[in-house]
Formats: sequence, C-alpha cells, structure tokens
Amino acid sequence: MVSRGNTMANPNAEFDFVVFGATGFTGVLVAEYLAGRYGATGEVKWAMAGRDARKLANTREQLGLPGTHPLIVADSSDADALRAMALRTRCVISTVGPFQRYGSKLVEACVDAGIDYVDLCGEVPWMREMILAHEERVRASGARILFSCGFDSVPFELGVYHHQTQLQQKTGRMAERIKGRVRAMNGTFSGGTAESFRVIGSSAKADPSYVAVLKDAYALTPGFQGPKQPSGMKIEFDADLQTWVAPFLMSPINTRNIHRSNALMGHPYGTDFVYDEMRIAGPGQQGEEAARRFAAEGAELAENGPVPGEGPSREAREAGSFEILFLGFVDGAEALRTVVRGKRDPGYGATSRMIVECGMALRSSEVKPGIWTPAAALKDRLIERLRAPEVGMSFEVERPGDAPA
Repeated sequence: MVSRGNTMANPNAEFDFVVFGATGFTGVLVAEYLAGRYGATGEVKWAMAGRDARKLANTREQLGLPGTHPLIVADSSDADALRAMALRTRCVISTVGPFQRYGSKLVEACVDAGIDYVDLCGEVPWMREMILAHEERVRASGARILFSCGFDSVPFELGVYHHQTQLQQKTGRMAERIKGRVRAMNGTFSGGTAESFRVIGSSAKADPSYVAVLKDAYALTPGFQGPKQPSGMKIEFDADLQTWVAPFLMSPINTRNIHRSNALMGHPYGTDFVYDEMRIAGPGQQGEEAARRFAAEGAELAENGPVPGEGPSREAREAGSFEILFLGFVDGAEALRTVVRGKRDPGYGATSRMIVECGMALRSSEVKPGIWTPAAALKDRLIERLRAPEVGMSFEVERPGDAPA
C-alpha cells in the first residue's frame, strides 16, 4: 500500500496537478484559476492535458502562460497515455464529461498509479459503477478519488455538514431531517452538466436497470438502505416556509452524494436521516405559477441546454450567484436554519474554483485512500478554503425569520 502522510501520493512526480480537459470551456476556467491563484507564485507545479496538442498550445497562449508551460497529450480512450500521464503527477483534475463516455479509463489509471483524482461528475450510475469496480483496489493502491467537486455537489454536501456541526454545537443534537431549498440562483449549469443529463436520459431509455439506479436514493451507498426519501419531483407548497417549491434539477445527484457522505463518516446524521432539495418559487398564485415555470425550465435545460464547449461571457460569470437555505428538524420541530451563498455563475465561475480548492485541500490532507465525497473527505478544511475572497462562498447560521423565505 502507498503510504499517506500529509501530502499527496507520488512524491517524486513532476507535477502537483494535471488539468485533464484543459481546452474545454470549463477546463480553461479551471486552468485560469489555478494559474492565477497558485501557479504564478510557484506554490504548485502543474500541467495541462488533452487530446489535441494544437488546442493545448492555443489555450496556453490564451491564458498568457509561458511557452515552456508543460502540456501533455492524452486521449480519454488511450489507456497507455492516461497511465503515463498519471505517473507524472500527484493529482488529476478532470473536467472531461460525460464521464460515463470519457472517464472510466482515467479513473482506472489513477487507481493503478495510486494518485489522487478530482472531477465534476454528477452521473450517479457511473459513480456507482466506479465505486463497485474500484473501492477495494483504491484502498490498496493509495489513491484518493473524489467525484462531484463542483456545484454538484459541494455547496449542498458542505451545506448539510455545516448545518449539522452548527446544530450539534448549539444543542448537542443533529437534525434527523434537513430540507435544502435553493433560494436564489443567478446563472446556469454547464454544458457538460446538460450533456451528462442527455446521456443519462438516453441510457435510461435503453436499459431498465439504469432507471432503477437513478431512482435509488442510496445508489451511492452499496450495502446500505435507509428510510424512504422525499422524491422532490413535483411542485408543492412548503408549509414551513409558506412558499411554493419546484423540483431542482441537481437534486437527484446531490441527495445521493449527501447520503454517501453520511455513510462514509459513519452515519453521524443517523441511519434514519431524511434529506431533500427543491427550489423556492414564492408564495401565492404567482409562486405556484413560478414553480410550474421552474419545473418546465429544468426539463428544458436537460433536453436543450448548452453543449460542452459553450458557456457564458466573463461578465455573465462574474455577475452570477447562488444562495441555498437549509432547514433542520429535531424531534419534528424546526431547530436551525443555515445558508450557503456563492459568488459567480454556479456552473462555471464558481465550479472552476470549487474543484481547484478540492484538489488543494486534498493536497495537504491526511485522508485515507478511498472513493470519497468532498464533504466526508475534507470537511472544515474545504469550507475554510471556499470562504477565501478569491472564491467568495459563505457558510452562515440564519435564525428563523432573519431573512425572507
């Protein structure tokens, strides 16, 4: 087994990070943030990787990096090239989705090399497949694999973790029921996320067993089944907030990751923990109409959203934001409200920062080898990194009635 101390694996590697998929829209943003925040000071050594040498060189020039900045040519279908790339670094940051098409050989290469891996995946069936295929091998190789290190599902996973730790400090209890409610979202999901939904949809039509995985709230906790969870798939009136709420597109991903986090940490939230996510639409008839509109927009995005390679302008990304409210219940009564806020467009500007900070937090952590969620692996270490001004996220307690629902 590879020894893990307070650094990543492969200590003699050339690079701390390789950004795989660096020429894609989100990959460029990841590389730009990594270069601007950490690369210029020499704090980290990193390289850009992708399948097209010309595009890599163009991206290097676009970002104003020196002509000597290292580039690695590797295709997601070329196992040998991926293995060679993995052996040169301590961690791979992957933005190449849909992951069920392009991610499996890369995960295998990282597991074989015993190195760290973080990605932006929100494809539950593929993540389950990787867990079943590699969880035992990862422990032996020394690798640490983190899926879902962007808007799906970092703000939600860490939001629940932060809520529970705050409630425990105040009352000695943890909530047996938490509602996640998206209160505001200015921006959109990435083209990669939209494409992943399209691939998941086509796979579900072709394979009934795929549908069963999608419907399973505990798809990412093999061997454990807890209580039935709210579906969150229909508009409804939330009596606790006195507002209409609509299905939230990312809920089928985030809820599964949160249950996996709970399991990986030894079920501190309890084995009977209940969680759901929905989007706040507002009170009255206008709120009901808005909820129906939000539900329709979510379905439309999954079908006809942006494609990989497309994305908003820098101005639009910087103007974006999000706000997520968490309501926790103890013995059936509301006990605490907390809120997670973020600057920048969630699918691009915020996500590109989140994944880099996941890698940086993992870089100096003593997390044991395994297939982790960001919250279970990094906890408060990641929260503190995300609170930095360069990222612009906040995790706060909000007393009931302090802010409008």
